[in-house]
Amino acid sequence: MPKPPYGVLLVSGKMTHQENYGAGFQADPRAKIIGLTDELGVDERRQQLNRQLAAEMDIPFFPDLREALHRSDVQAVSICSEFERRVRVSQLCAESGKHLYVDKPMATNMTDADRLVRIVKQRGLRGQMFTQVGLPYARRLKAIVDSGELGEVRSIHCDLMFSKGFTGGAPLGRPRQEHYPPQRFTFPDAKREIWTTAVYSLTLIRWLLGGPRFQSVYATSANYFFEEHYKRDVEDFGTLALQLDGGVTASLIAGRIGWFSHRSSGPNFTRIIGAKRSLLLDAHSPRFEIAAETSWEPPAKDPLDPMGFWSSTMTRGDAQPKPYWHEPETVAGRSDQSLFLDCLEQDKEAEVTLDDAAQASEAMLAAYQSAASGKVVPLPLPR
Repeated sequence: MPKPPYGVLLVSGKMTHQENYGAGFQADPRAKIIGLTDELGVDERRQQLNRQLAAEMDIPFFPDLREALHRSDVQAVSICSEFERRVRVSQLCAESGKHLYVDKPMATNMTDADRLVRIVKQRGLRGQMFTQVGLPYARRLKAIVDSGELGEVRSIHCDLMFSKGFTGGAPLGRPRQEHYPPQRFTFPDAKREIWTTAVYSLTLIRWLLGGPRFQSVYATSANYFFEEHYKRDVEDFGTLALQLDGGVTASLIAGRIGWFSHRSSGPNFTRIIGAKRSLLLDAHSPRFEIAAETSWEPPAKDPLDPMGFWSSTMTRGDAQPKPYWHEPETVAGRSDQSLFLDCLEQDKEAEVTLDDAAQASEAMLAAYQSAASGKVVPLPLPR
């Protein structure tokens, strides 16, 4: 493994999480951003957004991903392509011998996911999917579980919901029927919330437990809050119950619940039942509650991003932090990009590998099958 700084190539630009990941790599002296690129033939909108982020970051733009991958100064690639082409781009980068930092979720089908994992292992590459395991609350949880004070973990439950978006318009009297397999994942104004939110809890659960595999999934999906989700025929809320190796059970709630639903970014609770004792950890604690400041307004509804997915549109709308809670950091967090650079520098496996990413994708695909059928779905899924 060469020594830092590591040359990082960004794939896809604005109105993706690359807005955050690129900044994260730029902030770490062990990384050098070589430029931004994408596949030939992406639509005009995506081309324009790619060029915009390259210009804002003051880095070169390379219009042809395949040519950019031939550069000898590129050791790693940060991939934020749309869900439907993410694994294809990742495979191309891996076949070029580049280490992979991949946005979540990694793959929309298990055949492609398995192939990518196999290529990365065969070529001796490092691969990581973005998650929340570097955040202070996750580091606190990991330290408690690893200390043994809870005893053998029997069950974990995660509540994670994001308080973004303008609610209203979902017809509660006409429950939406889930479909399997999902036909589309990328929309400009909505996201499948099992797909984009449950992934955090699924990876957290296995990371805390040391990597047991999921054995079965039972799930429901629903539309409670957003007209945009209902019109796109995707869920804004979901629940999963899971069985893991060793008889451990887990469950989670995932969704998007609107700007005014929470005094901070949204509920984030983890409950762990151990053989000796139990734990309830609120990611927003400890906190000081500020009662004198009560006025807050969400950013203006952006027609290109009504849910507030992207940093650039939040900045454009002059989004302000909610003033109600101050949350002092009690355990140091790490940026996910720095965790990835640790893997390159120390030549070690990621804390959330691409195999872990494939496990999360499989559990979520099984969740959609379960929500559509009303039945428990055993894993692994048929290939």
